[in-house]
Amino acid sequence: MSPACPGDTPAFASRSSAPVLVFDSGVGGLSVAAEIRRQWPQLSLAYVCDNAALPYGTKPDDWLIPRIVQVCVAAVEASGARALVVACNTASTLALTALREALSIPVIGTVPAIKPAAALARARQSAARREKCEPPVFALLATSATVRRAYTEQLIRDFAADCRVIRVAADPLVAEAERRLRGEPARPEVVAASLADLAAVEALEVVILGCTHFPLLGADISQVLGESRVALVDSGAAIARRVAEVLALGAAAQAADQQFAQAAQQVAQEAEQQVAQAVQPAPHEHMALATDARQPGLATALASQGFAAPQALACDD
Repeated sequence: MSPACPGDTPAFASRSSAPVLVFDSGVGGLSVAAEIRRQWPQLSLAYVCDNAALPYGTKPDDWLIPRIVQVCVAAVEASGARALVVACNTASTLALTALREALSIPVIGTVPAIKPAAALARARQSAARREKCEPPVFALLATSATVRRAYTEQLIRDFAADCRVIRVAADPLVAEAERRLRGEPARPEVVAASLADLAAVEALEVVILGCTHFPLLGADISQVLGESRVALVDSGAAIARRVAEVLALGAAAQAADQQFAQAAQQVAQEAEQQVAQAVQPAPHEHMALATDARQPGLATALASQGFAAPQALACDD
């Protein structure tokens, strides 16, 4: 985020200096961070991953809840965050209440996009299938934990009772996304195997990417399912909009950032003209934390989205 400049009110300058902390079990939350940065490029971000406990989707609930709270509380303290984005469907469907009780800052969750997926499936359904009174069909592609969660079942009852919802646990895709962001070779056969049953569903209209890792594999998923046949839905854009609502990142704040950016650009251009051989400063890097900061390839994955090399975050096993 840009520093305070003439014309900023003290409240805005202070509020804008603290980062929004994005949390995930691994690097899947980088897909959410990328969308937040796309909508609000001047917003300061920090990132924390509990990669020492990855994957969350296969862990028992009674172990996960205190673990998630412990990691997030420590990371908020270390980063001085003004808001926490839980960029993990498993953690959100399980621990949002506990996190909001433990923290004094806003906590923004990530839940499966059942409502928009149901609306899109209805809109995409063919006239022939509607005439036959067949239900709209969409799928929830998620981790084992999210697929079986009571919260997910309630969302389906509330917003998709008239739809056929196919729930697919695709835990291997989490590891595949992690591998690719670390710079390891892609394994398209892993994606194909995880989607084999879905690909055979002729009436499929929409697939929810119900894990923040999965948008990182969006091109592969579209290729397997048929890009023209099936629409993919994820929560990244909605989360970014929610961040803006919670933090009141309105037109005035955006205008102030743009004004500062324009002034900074002008100053930089004048400096370049005066000092042709000047060395350009390194781009700003956002803070990153990890429970296993030495994991091979983690720094590479974080750097791909503008985050610094991870600092170790101590956490009890």
